[in-house]
Amino acid sequence: MVTIHIKSAITNFEREPLIRPFGFKGSYMSEIWQSAAMLQSRSGVAKIGIGTQNALWSDAQVFTSRSANAAEAAMYMMTDFAAQRLVGRSFTSPMELFEELLPEVYAYGVRATGNKNLRKTFALNALVAIDNAAWLLYAEENNVLTFDEMIPPSFRGALSFHHNHVASIPLMAYAVPIKEIVRAVNDGYFFMKIKIGQPGTQDEMLEKDKLRLSEIHRAIGHYETPHSMNGKLPYYFDANGRYEKKETLMRLMDHADRIGALDQIAIIEEPFPEENIEPVDDLPVRIAADESAHTVEDARKRIELGYGAMALKPIAKTLSMTLMVAQLAHEHQIPCFCADLTVNPILVDWNKNVAARLAPFPGLKEMGLMETNGHQNYKNWSAMQSYHPHAGALWTIAQNGLFECDALFYQTSGGMFEASEHYQQLIAKKKNLKR
Repeated sequence: MVTIHIKSAITNFEREPLIRPFGFKGSYMSEIWQSAAMLQSRSGVAKIGIGTQNALWSDAQVFTSRSANAAEAAMYMMTDFAAQRLVGRSFTSPMELFEELLPEVYAYGVRATGNKNLRKTFALNALVAIDNAAWLLYAEENNVLTFDEMIPPSFRGALSFHHNHVASIPLMAYAVPIKEIVRAVNDGYFFMKIKIGQPGTQDEMLEKDKLRLSEIHRAIGHYETPHSMNGKLPYYFDANGRYEKKETLMRLMDHADRIGALDQIAIIEEPFPEENIEPVDDLPVRIAADESAHTVEDARKRIELGYGAMALKPIAKTLSMTLMVAQLAHEHQIPCFCADLTVNPILVDWNKNVAARLAPFPGLKEMGLMETNGHQNYKNWSAMQSYHPHAGALWTIAQNGLFECDALFYQTSGGMFEASEHYQQLIAKKKNLKR
C-alpha cells in the first residue's frame, strides 16, 4: 500500500431546509447541515468527502441545551478540527488513520460542547466527511477502482453478497399522517420505519405510542407483500432510547399483542437509553442496536445483552467504524441492515454499497435492507439529486419499494469514486475566501 502524505485540508458546509419539522427523540429539527471535506496529498491528488450532520440524533442533550444552530456549529467545528489535524500527517490505511483521529476529535468535542459526557456518536458523525475523503484518497493513490476492492480483506466476509435489489425503507416520523403511510404502502413500500417514543412523560409517551400503533395497524395491517416470508408487512419501530424501562416497553408489546400486531414487528431499534444495560433476550421481538453501538466494543456489549440486530450507519458513524461493527456482527451471526440519517442522495449510495452486500435480513426474501428518507424530508430533494454524478441512474430511484442494483451499480460502486461538481464548488468557495 502507498504511504499517503496529506498536504492540505479544507472544509465547508451548507444548510438544507426540511419540508416540515422532523420529530424524534422528543424534539424537532427544521434543517440539516451538509458538510464537505477536501484532503489533498503531496502527490497532488485531492478528494472530497461529504457528510450529513445530525446533532439531535448524535447527542440529544447537546441539541436541546442550546440553539439548534449552536449544536450543529459545534459538530462542524469538530469536522474542521479533524481536517486541520491531518495536515502534515501520513497514512497507509484509512482505518488506522480513523482510529488515531477519533480520540483527538472526541476530546475536542468535549471542549467545544462543554459536555464531559458527550456521546461518541457525536464525534463519529463529525468525522464522516473526513473518513470518506480519506477512503477516496486511499483508493486513488492505490489504483483501487471498486468498493469491493477497497474493502480490506479481513472485513470482506461481512459484505460478501451482491444483491439484485435493496429494499427502500421510508421513515414515518411523529407528524407523518396515517394517509401518507397508506400511500407509501400503495406505492410499493413494504418495510417502514416508524418513530415511537413521542414527547411527554413516560406514561404520556406510552399512551401516544399505543394510539399510533393502533392507527397504523388498522390502516395497513391487512396489506400483503411478496417480499416477506409470511406475506405480511413487517413493522420497524425506532424509539431512539426514549423508553427508560423494559417494563414500559413490555406494556407497548402487550398492546401490540392485543391488537394482533405483535407478529408483524420485525425490529424495535434502540428502545432504551444506552446506560440501560438490561438484557433484552427475554423480549418477544428482535431488538436492534443503533446509537448505543458507537464503537465495535459497544456493539460487542449489546450482543452480549441479547440485541439481535445491528443498524449500520456508514453515513453517520463513518465507513471505517461500520466495517469493524459489521465484521463483529458477521462473526456472531447477528443480522445487519443500513439505517439512514436523512442524508443527501450521494450518501444514500454510500449506504447502499454496504446494504447491497449484507446477508439477507431474517424474514425477508433475498435482498439488502436500507432506510432512506431524504426524499420525504428535504425541501430541495430534486436539486440535491442533481448533485449526484450518476443522477437519474436506475439504482438511484426506488421502484415499488426496491432499488435495483444492476451490473452498472456494482461496476461504478454507485458513483462513489466520481466527483460531484456541486460539492467541488462548495469547497472552491472556501478556497476563494482563504485567498
